[in-house]
Amino acid sequence: ELGGTKKMNHMSPRLRAFLSEPMGEKDVAWVDGISHELAINLVTKGFNKAYILLGQFLLMHKNEAEFQKWLICCCGATEYEAQESSNCLKEWCSCFL
Repeated sequence: ELGGTKKMNHMSPRLRAFLSEPMGEKDVAWVDGISHELAINLVTKGFNKAYILLGQFLLMHKNEAEFQKWLICCCGATEYEAQESSNCLKEWCSCFL
């Protein structure tokens, strides 16, 4: 069964909310793991929407390690933020792609 309700129980409310619908035009700050500070850095770099950040993740062939490194080095994410947000995008892909 896709996603499964069991798996959903282990998710943060924020992640669950993000996965409950297509991302549409949501701001990048909606992505689980993206703090206020990190959102500001991302917007400054042109990543103002969740789907633009997803695009970067897809460009990196959904390689989480690569994406996390990029978030940390280029956008000033903490390791925790990088892990949470790459997990969020990965889960979104498995639900919607």
